[in-house]
Amino acid sequence: MRTLHARALTVSTIWTLGLLFLGSVVHATESSLACPDWPTCFGTMVPEMSGGVFWEHLHRLVAGGLLLLWGLTTWLVRREASDRPWLFRAALAGVGLLLVQSLFGGLTVLFELPDLVSTTHLALALLFLGLATAMASAVSWARRMGPLTPRASIALRRWGHAAAILVFAQSVLGGLVRHTDAGLACPDVPLCMGRLVPPLSNGPVALHFAHRVLGVLAALAVLGLAWRVARTEVPAAIRSWSRWTAVLVFLQVALGFLSVWARLAVVPVSLHTLLAASLLVALVHLTVTARVARVGPPTEAAAAAG
Repeated sequence: MRTLHARALTVSTIWTLGLLFLGSVVHATESSLACPDWPTCFGTMVPEMSGGVFWEHLHRLVAGGLLLLWGLTTWLVRREASDRPWLFRAALAGVGLLLVQSLFGGLTVLFELPDLVSTTHLALALLFLGLATAMASAVSWARRMGPLTPRASIALRRWGHAAAILVFAQSVLGGLVRHTDAGLACPDVPLCMGRLVPPLSNGPVALHFAHRVLGVLAALAVLGLAWRVARTEVPAAIRSWSRWTAVLVFLQVALGFLSVWARLAVVPVSLHTLLAASLLVALVHLTVTARVARVGPPTEAAAAAG
């Protein structure tokens, strides 16, 4: 039976995914400064929810909801998992991340969207997502897995760590591309300005091209992980998660292409962010699974059911 803190960690992870999606919608609809002040919106906490104010203030409300939810989660962890002090320390670290991330969200408004501050705001959100995912996986998701062979555990750790780091870096770089308005610096795909390697003396072009190159490396790492898992004896659930990472990579690349072709339309750009975050969740889960799952020969039932 799942404990309340395990459920709260899962809900927090899903909530954070929704918050990242909303943040992308806010930027894509050019609503980031629809509320010119912070933490109020036009001097009130209940502004008229119309136009860009709807998206910007909704984003703030959902962020506030996450703070409350994580506060409850931290209390539940303290009450139900006192035998695992590391879990409470991780929850407190999450509180700190959320508070600092909220502060950077306010600074983006008060200083009118400075590129590095806005990108840091995104990076902190992704770090919190990774932390929440790791905690949820350690206390709940990974515990339902069957045992891993030593070979599978090593493969998941090596490839999972590499892929997760690359996807995180790719997502942060994508945020910098977005906030510096370099999303259409390369107006064509898969080439850039009709070249395999464009002129890199132009800052926005070089930044956009670096985002694409890092995307290729991240995709190769994820596909390498899926390939290694497919060739290793693992529980069915892990095999399923690794397949989903491969699917997400192909969808993510397709959405990246579509975002350029559609001239940064709201839907593909926002889904592009959501899929990147979802891919990070899957990779963190697989990596944590390799650390907390029992190592040994999988039973026939575990291999079949996960």
